[in-house]
Amino acid sequence: MFQDDDLHAESLPLFTLSVLLPLVIIGIIILLSTGFLHLYKILFKPTRKPHLDKTSNNRPSKMSKARKDSFRKINHVLIFFGLFAVWISSYWIVRRFTNEEVKIEPQTSNMLYLYLRLFTKPRSIEEVLFSLGWFYYALFFFFYIFCLITIVNEFTRKSKYMSFPLNFISNLLLTDEEKKSYGTYLYFAIGQMFAAFICPPMVYFSILAMSSIGDLMSSQIGIRYGKTPITWNKKKTWEGTIAGTVTSFMICLIFVGFIYALIFAIVFMSFDLFTRKPLNLSDNLLIPIGIALIYIFIRYGFDLSYNSIILLFF
Repeated sequence: MFQDDDLHAESLPLFTLSVLLPLVIIGIIILLSTGFLHLYKILFKPTRKPHLDKTSNNRPSKMSKARKDSFRKINHVLIFFGLFAVWISSYWIVRRFTNEEVKIEPQTSNMLYLYLRLFTKPRSIEEVLFSLGWFYYALFFFFYIFCLITIVNEFTRKSKYMSFPLNFISNLLLTDEEKKSYGTYLYFAIGQMFAAFICPPMVYFSILAMSSIGDLMSSQIGIRYGKTPITWNKKKTWEGTIAGTVTSFMICLIFVGFIYALIFAIVFMSFDLFTRKPLNLSDNLLIPIGIALIYIFIRYGFDLSYNSIILLFF
């Protein structure tokens, strides 16, 4: 791969620091947290779990199935609305104080072309790195850090010798079955980071909305009003799957237009129908990765750009 002469002077160190600094900070937090935990055990020699853990362990069991489900998934919805609010507010701030046009062009959002350019065109690294816009990196690095934290949190939760300050979240959000393996938020983080890496912002908002709002609507309608269990997956109902599919279509219609919204909704329904049974995979992992790959295939293979309705207002 050819590299720009001045890349090592500014650009590459900047991106390297952005990737490595969170790793160093999280590593220091693990060491400090583990040290405090062992010091606490040496000084006080506890014979039972702290009161906070007991309370958080009992709390989910007292909730109804619907409330427990919403309690576990509402943080995904908050992430979507939080990132969307950041994009909206930043757009108005830039327009108000700089009078610059802030546009996301669907015709130039073929991410695979940009990444292939790194290997096929000399002296293109810096051009590609800075052609994606700041908000793309805001999305990616948010989920990069989020993914690191969830991986560390799950790894230390299962370790007898290490600790992390956010281990208590497992007791609040995970079911007894999930505590034996890995939490859904880990699969969510990995899937969303992958999608954020290969999808432009408007497509990514669609994927994040399906993984949060669409998934929540599917389970809530299924739990509260579902009467027709899916034959091969008795834990899900047709009412819930249809509700999640319609919700996903309506949200995607705003971000990527009719054609992609229809494709994404059909894929969402397929994944929702067949995850866990017969496919023993988490939909939190399969939906973002699967839909992101399908988008890349269609965008690269057929050069079909999306038509974002929401961008018409900006």
